[in-house]
Amino acid sequence: MPPPLDAILFESRLPVAFEPAWRAQRQLQQRLLAAPESPDAVLLLEHQSCYTLGRGASEAFLRCPPSALPFPLHRIDRGGEVTHHTPGQLVLYPVLNLRRHGADLHLYLRQLEQVVIDLLAGLALRGERIEGLTGVWLEGRKVAAIGVGGRRWISQHGLALNVEADLAGFEAVVPCGLADQRVGRLTDLDPSLTAAGLRAPLLAAFAQRFQLNLRPPAPHEQLQGW
Repeated sequence: MPPPLDAILFESRLPVAFEPAWRAQRQLQQRLLAAPESPDAVLLLEHQSCYTLGRGASEAFLRCPPSALPFPLHRIDRGGEVTHHTPGQLVLYPVLNLRRHGADLHLYLRQLEQVVIDLLAGLALRGERIEGLTGVWLEGRKVAAIGVGGRRWISQHGLALNVEADLAGFEAVVPCGLADQRVGRLTDLDPSLTAAGLRAPLLAAFAQRFQLNLRPPAPHEQLQGW
């Protein structure tokens, strides 16, 4: 097996507004587009409460007019329908040169799902897929949403795992456009779990699945406004 590839880890301990995180992803994506041999990167954070709509997503899945939503709404360049971000939900944004990871978007989505399934297995919880859908379910409730985007095989966006998030914000939308699927969180099954406590295990599961060595950024690799 080849040695792990270096990847830069950018982590915020405080909830981040959506726009700065999206801007950081675009900076990292542009860096890889300009120099495809440069290291992959990943952002780990929790968001300030907001909603995002994927490219081409339908506003029919909003349960009220956009102006009446309780939190800001952003239309962005990922696949998928509407989702909700809020503190207590861990968000992982890998910015990868997918040519180094199979060059297959379907495979990439399945690998992101497997990261969550591996993490849950380490907690003695059994994460599941539903055929034809994207994400991870736990005892019939969707606990991880996945939506990605990319340019010339350089990825953006990623996965959001509900750990101890307040799920009330999901009531204003039809999450992922799936009216018949309920949203859940890990603390409903194990109240001892926290988003802070699962940061390191989530990163370890991700690094193992993608064969990466996560390291902090060097001074010349810092992001503007991050």
